[in-house]
Amino acid sequence: MPATPAWPPQSAPRLHVETQLGEGVAVSVDGNAAHYLISVMRVKADDIVLLFDGRSGEWAARARDIRKRDLVLMCEAQTRTIEQVPDFWLCCAPIRKGRIDLIAEKACELGVARIQPVLTRRAVVDKLNLDRLHAHLVEAAEQCGRTALPELRELLKLDALLRDWPDGRHLFFADETGGMPLAQELAAHRGPAALLIGPEGGFDPAEREAIRAHPAAVPLSLGPRILRAETAAIAATAAWMTLNGDWQ
Repeated sequence: MPATPAWPPQSAPRLHVETQLGEGVAVSVDGNAAHYLISVMRVKADDIVLLFDGRSGEWAARARDIRKRDLVLMCEAQTRTIEQVPDFWLCCAPIRKGRIDLIAEKACELGVARIQPVLTRRAVVDKLNLDRLHAHLVEAAEQCGRTALPELRELLKLDALLRDWPDGRHLFFADETGGMPLAQELAAHRGPAALLIGPEGGFDPAEREAIRAHPAAVPLSLGPRILRAETAAIAATAAWMTLNGDWQ
């Protein structure tokens, strides 16, 4: 007899929805998401689509009532419970459009729990389109298999970040002027952590002094070359995930 095929099929498209999911829940889909499923992925009646809402894990839903511009997805079974990502935050200065989008996308893929934009004096960007960043997080989560999006916080000034920093959380500080070797410091400081990355122009001297004076700060060297802000954020996050996160 032929082998029973895997269910749900691994080729099934994944979609983030706002509706809270559960057995028997019907999810109406329209707009860009419906276009993606109907016109791009060619979903037909009774095909399976994997859904996640950030609260209820991942659910297999069967396509129903497919029309030109909308369809209904009926939840049948939970395929994965809500995941527990490592307790790691990425605190980064806003940088130019495209590059900050890349940081958000890769932070989601790497398993970051929270993204905290931080306003610094040398930042060439002083505001963020959080809706656009959220859309990039959704796309990344759909692609990489996350069952919940990273928490995306409002832009916060550096002095407020340092003033209200929680006890018990290491603040790894990527300091282009020099710090201790990254691997050594990450291995020596386990537990809840965050990474602070500056803007294209780096931190100014007063900011650097304030960060270094903070009791939670751990200055890091990211090697002999000066990295772009997006490269530093992605590389150091990957290093933390390797030594202290869920890449072990």
